[in-house]
Amino acid sequence: MRSLYTFGVLLYSRTIWLAGFWNKKAFEWWHGRKKEPWKDFDFTQGDWVWFHCASLGEFDQGIPLMESMKKKDVDLKIIVTFFSPSGMQHYKKRNAPVDFACYIPIDTKQKAKRFISKIQPKKVLFIKYEFWHNHIAFCAGKGIPVYSVCSIFRKNQVFFKFYGAFFRKTLKNIQYFFVQNAKSQSLLQSIGINKVKVVGDLRFDRVIANAKKANAHEHLLEFCSSTPVFIIGSSWPEDEAVLLPFINQLRTFKVIIAPHDISEKHIRQIEEKLERSAVRFTQFSSSNNKGEILILDTIGHLMNAYSISSVAYVGGGFKGSLHNILEPIAFRVPVLFGPKHTKFPEADLFKDSGIGFEIKTLEDLKISFENAITHGEEIKQKIDVFLLSQENVAEQILKSLDK
Repeated sequence: MRSLYTFGVLLYSRTIWLAGFWNKKAFEWWHGRKKEPWKDFDFTQGDWVWFHCASLGEFDQGIPLMESMKKKDVDLKIIVTFFSPSGMQHYKKRNAPVDFACYIPIDTKQKAKRFISKIQPKKVLFIKYEFWHNHIAFCAGKGIPVYSVCSIFRKNQVFFKFYGAFFRKTLKNIQYFFVQNAKSQSLLQSIGINKVKVVGDLRFDRVIANAKKANAHEHLLEFCSSTPVFIIGSSWPEDEAVLLPFINQLRTFKVIIAPHDISEKHIRQIEEKLERSAVRFTQFSSSNNKGEILILDTIGHLMNAYSISSVAYVGGGFKGSLHNILEPIAFRVPVLFGPKHTKFPEADLFKDSGIGFEIKTLEDLKISFENAITHGEEIKQKIDVFLLSQENVAEQILKSLDK
C-alpha cells in the first residue's frame, strides 16, 4: 500500500508539473520545490522545531504557538514548511518568528529521509491539516516526536473508512493530538487513538491579540459618526444576492460593505444594485461624507472595521468557503453567516453558544438581524464568556508539550 501511495504522490506532482506550463500557481508549486534551498542552509546551530502548514491560513493558526515557544526559549530555531505557494509567498507579511521557510518536499520515502536528516528537528508540529505518511513515518522511526496541532476530523474522512487502514497507520505514528473539538477526539478514539486533548483553536489567541491592537481608519470613524453600523465582510455575489435587498431597506443603520472581489467590475455591480447613497473608501473625504453605505474597495481595513460595528455578516457561507468569523467575535460583535459551513467547526460552535446566526434566506436575515440588535447586550455577555473559555490555547499546548 505504501508503494501505491507513493506512486499516487508522484503522479500528482507530475500532473502539477504539466499544469505549470499554463498555470502560474502550479509553476511555483513545482519549481519552488525543485530549488530545495534547505540543502545549503546550516541547521547545526541551535535546536530546531519544524512546523508544517498547508497554506497561509494554517500558518496564521500556528503563529501564537511559535511566539510562545520563542518567548520561552529565545535560542530556539523554527523552520516552517508549506504545501501551497500562498504560504511561501505571503508568510513574511505576518512578521512571525520564523528562522527558515521552504516548501515541504514531495512525500516520497527518499525525499523525506534527506530533508529530515538535514534539518534534524527536535519536535515536529503539523498544523490542522495534512498528514504526509513518509515524512511522519521517518520521524517516528528516528524517535522524533510528531504532534498534530489544532487538528479537526470529520466522519467522512478516509481515516474512518473500512479501507483506510494505511492512513490510520499514519495517524498512529503521531505522538499526540491537540484537537479543536470533542467530536474530533471521539473520532480518533473510535480508531484506537487515545493520546488526544481538546484545546480549541489557536486562531482565537491571534484574533484576540489583534483586536486589542485594533485602530480603525479615520475615514471609517468619520463615516460612522454616532450611527449604528452593519458591516458585511468578505462577501461573494451569492451572499450579496440576499444582503443587498435587505440593506436597501435598512434605513436606520449605516452599512460598510467589504467585498471579497474588489475589482472595478464587481464594485460597479454592487453599486448598481444599491438603492441608498454609497461612496467608495478610496473616494471618501470629509466633504462627501453624505453616503449611507461605504464600500471598502481596498484591502487591509476590514478587521479594524469590525471594532465599530453593531452587527456583522461574514461572507462565503453560501458557497462553502466561509471567511473568518472569529474576527467580529473578538470585538464582541454578533456574527451572521451563510448555511454551507460544514468545514468550519467554529460556525456550529458560535450557533450553540448563541453568538452566531446561520442565514439561509432573506427572511432569516431579517429575523436574525433583529434578534442581534434587540438582545445585543445579552449576546455580548455570551461572547465574553465564550472568549474567556478560548483564551491561552498556545499556553495549554506548550505546557502539554513540556510534559
